[in-house]
Formats: sequence, C-alpha cells, structure tokens
Amino acid sequence: MNTVTKTLSRIIYGLPFAVFGIFHLMRGSDMAGMVWLPGGTFWIYLTGLALIAAGISFTVNRYVHLAAWGLVVFLFITTFTIHLPMVISQGQQAMTGFLKDLMLMGAALYFTGEFTPEKSGTDIEDSEAA
Repeated sequence: MNTVTKTLSRIIYGLPFAVFGIFHLMRGSDMAGMVWLPGGTFWIYLTGLALIAAGISFTVNRYVHLAAWGLVVFLFITTFTIHLPMVISQGQQAMTGFLKDLMLMGAALYFTGEFTPEKSGTDIEDSEAA
C-alpha cells in the first residue's frame, strides 16, 4: 500500500470511531439498556472513551496496531452480544448494524497486519525507544 493510500485509509477509518465515541458520551444513558453487564452506563462511557482514543490513534498514526486490536475485540463483543441477538429477535431490520460491525471488525483485522510495529515504525517500538 502506498503512503498516500495508507494515510487516507487510516484517517477515513479512524475519524468515524472518534465520532461514535462522542455519541457514546452524549447518549450513554440511552444506550445503557443494550449492555448486558451491570453498570451499563459506565460501560457505554468507557467504550466511548476507548473509541475516541482509537480514532485519535488512527488519525495521528500512533499505536495503530494496538488500537486496531482493541477495535477487533470491541467489535467482536458488540457484534455477537448486541447485534446478533437483535437480528435473531427483530430479523432483517437489525441486520444492518450486525453487518456494519462485522465489516468494521474485518477492516480492523486488516489494520492489525498492515500497521505492525515493525512496518509502521511509529507504534510500540517508538514508545520503547523513548
């Protein structure tokens, strides 16, 4: 992947996650009912902060490998514990959220390989050298 494409892909992928994180912070109490763990609002706010951090990470090209793995884990959990049960209960109407998160998880998996510390030179290796 050339430098311009790689830079654009990072930014285009990262910015929406920051926006999703802001939405979590703005509407945490509204979203809390979807969380199956106790303290639903807390988890919404925590994931909102994590999404903002991942979005910033992708945008500024720092710790992208780590942020991508975090997104893989987050998207796996939300895809199969929130969106899949909604698909089962609501049918095709809920399929969009399930497929969106599945696609985003696939892209995050791609980024874990494309932005390894060895390839990027701006990830974990930089923090260890400092």
